[in-house]
Amino acid sequence: MQIIRFAESDGAPQYGVLNGDDVHALEGSLTEATQGARVAARSEVTLLNPCTPSNIVCAGGNYRSQLAEMNMPVPTQPVMFLKGLNTLSGPGDAIEYPRDLNRLEFEGELAVVIGKTARDVTVENYADYVLGYTIANDVTASDFRADGQWTRAKSIDTFCPMGPWIETSITDPQALRITTTVNGTVVQDCGTDDMVFGVAELLAWITKFITLQPGDVVLTASPAGVGPMQVGDDVTISIDAIGALSNPVKERA
Repeated sequence: MQIIRFAESDGAPQYGVLNGDDVHALEGSLTEATQGARVAARSEVTLLNPCTPSNIVCAGGNYRSQLAEMNMPVPTQPVMFLKGLNTLSGPGDAIEYPRDLNRLEFEGELAVVIGKTARDVTVENYADYVLGYTIANDVTASDFRADGQWTRAKSIDTFCPMGPWIETSITDPQALRITTTVNGTVVQDCGTDDMVFGVAELLAWITKFITLQPGDVVLTASPAGVGPMQVGDDVTISIDAIGALSNPVKERA
């Protein structure tokens, strides 16, 4: 099932189910959704970021290819940080290039959407807590990270595009492929089996310390090929079994 968050002409956000080119009402809660009656064609609605989390928890340095590229050691436990909720944006929304910044970077990532309250999750039962998966761009202001201030570098407005929907049918998150293009040129192409800590290990680690709520999001880090974006670029992140997330880059007003 593809769960979407969308707006019709009146602009009011609502959840739905995408079935081909048709948008159907979502019946029940987000985490126990069933498909209802058809309400619109896909072309008649605007897709929004697919959920409204209370936490965006991120892993860093979690792909062997990226660690090798950066000449960094493989960590013995997950590296974890948070992104602000102000960063959320949806498919097609512009990534704003901050003033006084020399380097803005894309990071194509698999995002996990939590389906029920998750505390002390185990590697064996992690899937019980997953609603589904979506795509995220963990946008980073590289200049602002140089002094160790990851929050500032990661949590500027528009720095977490997500979408296009939540795919609930994925059974093996370590059997996917992430591809990122900038203006049509492939810049990242890697399997999720390259993760140091898979989704199961990440959820088990994170929920030792943070209780995750339904709709919360876990970003699983980015593979090799992280690079710069410029004003006017179009960045597309694709994950097989999910779809594609595209966002233009514009100068911050």
